[in-house]
Amino acid sequence: MKITKLELFKVPPRWLFLKIETDEGITGWGEPVVEGKADTVAAAVMEMSDQIIGKDPMRIEDMFQVLYRGGFYRGGPILSSAISGIEQALWDIKGKFYNAPVYDLLGGACRDRTRVYSWIGGDRPSDVGQAAKLQVEAGFTAVKMNATEEMHYIDSIRKVDEAIARIAAVREAVGKDVGIGIDFHGRVHKSMAKIIVKELEPYRPMFIEEPVLPENNEALKEIARYTSCPIATGERMYTRWGFKELLAQGIVDIIQPDLSHAGGILETRKIAAMAEAYDIAIAPHCPLGPIALASCLQLDTCSPNAFIQEQSLGIHYNQGSDLLDYLKDPSVFQYEDGFVKNLTAPGLGIEINEEKVREMAAIGHNWKNPIWRQADGTVAEW
Repeated sequence: MKITKLELFKVPPRWLFLKIETDEGITGWGEPVVEGKADTVAAAVMEMSDQIIGKDPMRIEDMFQVLYRGGFYRGGPILSSAISGIEQALWDIKGKFYNAPVYDLLGGACRDRTRVYSWIGGDRPSDVGQAAKLQVEAGFTAVKMNATEEMHYIDSIRKVDEAIARIAAVREAVGKDVGIGIDFHGRVHKSMAKIIVKELEPYRPMFIEEPVLPENNEALKEIARYTSCPIATGERMYTRWGFKELLAQGIVDIIQPDLSHAGGILETRKIAAMAEAYDIAIAPHCPLGPIALASCLQLDTCSPNAFIQEQSLGIHYNQGSDLLDYLKDPSVFQYEDGFVKNLTAPGLGIEINEEKVREMAAIGHNWKNPIWRQADGTVAEW
């Protein structure tokens, strides 16, 4: 079997889909995208096509090695995301060839279902108590929210108080048994993060995510002194080499690689195995589309240290189109009691509605994240 064609589709709300065709009529789908840089990643995928067309799609490890190590400059969000989407599509092809879900080709299932959580509150969180209550009533057992708006290196206690009040409102609304993920989104600098994580203790978050930017991961050791809450990070880290030092330091409790950014399914499976050896959990990042989510669930199903999965249904980014719109059978992502059952169909376990994809690709998107500024005019982290 040989790869014959790569085709890209930029579809709303902010996604990029890849279709890989073969000379045996088996096709695979992947999701190679960096949010806000879809055209850049698309260009990277097409640059790599010369090393893909005519090759055997079954040799996934060799393809990864060629695409990653064959470039003198490697890694980072753009190149790793391009490889990730290609790799997902190759696993989709391989699973369809063997008539098996991807997780069966990676050792088989170690669970029957995967816990999921739902986003509340938006970029500038508000009305989170009522929003959380509605998600719990819909069956979710965990929610995630942004901790705060933008914060300066040293900021007002008022902003701290407002952040704590929002989280307190969520805990009061949902009770003690519902998990609450608190996403700092890298918006908070070390000095303020220490204050907030300490004051969060009484509300027992499920985890504290990206309390500082990944380029400041050395600060996590100090922040961990101020909290017993599990610390999570990793959505902006790439390949096992990017995670190696973080895991060895033993500071974080949960890593969150993104299967559309970190190198794909097998690469993230290797990262998950490294984390398991350090007694660290994995909760894959996925505010993206159905192909990325299916890839994550394939990983979760065969990874014993995967404890919860992000998913984008109803997330504040999904304006004009949502997670289920591009599937022929949306019921594969039916959430019951806060869980989704294992995907059992061959490949990634989903069937893409190609007609819908082509229709929406004609509309496309030009999604960019907002640029925020502090009160003094300096650029703030979004």
